[in-house]
Amino acid sequence: MTGRPPLDPVRQIERAHRILDAVSELVLRWGYDKTTIDDIAKRAGVAKGTIYLHWKTRDDIFAALLRRERVLMLAEVREQEPATPGELFGGYARALLRRPLLQAVLSGDSEVLGKLARQKRRARGTPPVGSVFASYVTELVKHGAMREDPGDHLVVLSAILNGLLILPDGLPEELKPSDDRLAELVADTVERTLGTGRTLPPAAADAVARATLDFLDAAEDVARDRLAVSLCSKEASS
Repeated sequence: MTGRPPLDPVRQIERAHRILDAVSELVLRWGYDKTTIDDIAKRAGVAKGTIYLHWKTRDDIFAALLRRERVLMLAEVREQEPATPGELFGGYARALLRRPLLQAVLSGDSEVLGKLARQKRRARGTPPVGSVFASYVTELVKHGAMREDPGDHLVVLSAILNGLLILPDGLPEELKPSDDRLAELVADTVERTLGTGRTLPPAAADAVARATLDFLDAAEDVARDRLAVSLCSKEASS
């Protein structure tokens, strides 16, 4: 018996996204701990076994969902064509705050994340890291847009993002800044803390703008590659 032929790759990806749409809706409505595979299958209109063609566990599904959220967030930032580090990370903050699931990860919201909030204690506001970020900083320093000292640029940047995006949760409601204001504060703080304060000549400003977009493109490529791995089904690999 040969059984039913597998779906073509495009339809497999479409099916995976349909399942992730269901997961997103259910997790935001009920929370991760209360969302079951049966719930997901029913909401997505697929058989329970179909979900296991893509992912082994609920944790794997949620990891894929967050990877998709990061891809969409980076694409949103890229569409704005930021030309400076302040514009870049202000846009990053604004796009992140528009995504409830990423907000939940940022704040460690146990009502949404359930056990995942207790399991994962990472630098949740950290932007894409590694050689991509290091190369970007090198370009900014070379063109006079960022100070070389005191170094540890990623640590400083992460502190700015986490501080401004998480700490307001502890403020009285009437004192909490709007999301747009928080994004503006991130942009201003990045420029004041890491910038040189100099007005760049046109050639250097153009180079910084190109480096900023190159950084975003590279970060988005990495995020898309990771998402593609998460969406790969057993049908596709068999």
